[in-house]
Amino acid sequence: MNRPIAIDLYCGEGGASMGYHRAGFHVIGVDLHPQPRYPFTFHQGDALTLLPDLVRQYRPAAVAASPTCQTRARVTSWRGKRENHPDLLTPTLDALDRLGLPYVVENVPEAAWDGTMRPDYLLCGTQFGLNVRRHRVFQRGHWAGYELLPPCRCYRNPTLLAFEHKGERAFTDALGCHWMTNLGGRQAIPPACTEHIGRQLLVAVTAGRAAA
Repeated sequence: MNRPIAIDLYCGEGGASMGYHRAGFHVIGVDLHPQPRYPFTFHQGDALTLLPDLVRQYRPAAVAASPTCQTRARVTSWRGKRENHPDLLTPTLDALDRLGLPYVVENVPEAAWDGTMRPDYLLCGTQFGLNVRRHRVFQRGHWAGYELLPPCRCYRNPTLLAFEHKGERAFTDALGCHWMTNLGGRQAIPPACTEHIGRQLLVAVTAGRAAA
């Protein structure tokens, strides 16, 4: 059976993409920068500019997006994040709402705290047996999902890996992103998180339950 296609915007080296692939999608990645480690079909360019043409070319069942998080992440606030990183989350949500296809948008928890996006899912690597502390929120659009995981309690476990530059290789591997460079792992989403969401999304799109 042919896999339904999902376009993954701002794909980086493919952490989220790998999860959607494992869930059953054929994934097409898009990123502004070259991504020689990306494991699937890849298009380089501005994600929102390329999106209309890619939709016409591939006729995807769904779109995923991970716009840059530096405009909101507290961990990068000391770098002058707002001056160096434009807000891509807001226009991405607007574009995908207008597009009308089922979508999933990912970002840091601060994006939900400030009201920019809904935390339909708040996931951490520990919920999937990974030895890492990395939290991400996900908003779904134009489809119905469900959540069966217990809440994250990772802050009660002092032995978990939190991201540190001196240990980034170990952190990247613990995410389940062994094919990535250290730099790619700094911003990667654990594939286990998007596999969990992707399995629900696959059921929705293949059963015809995706709805505006």
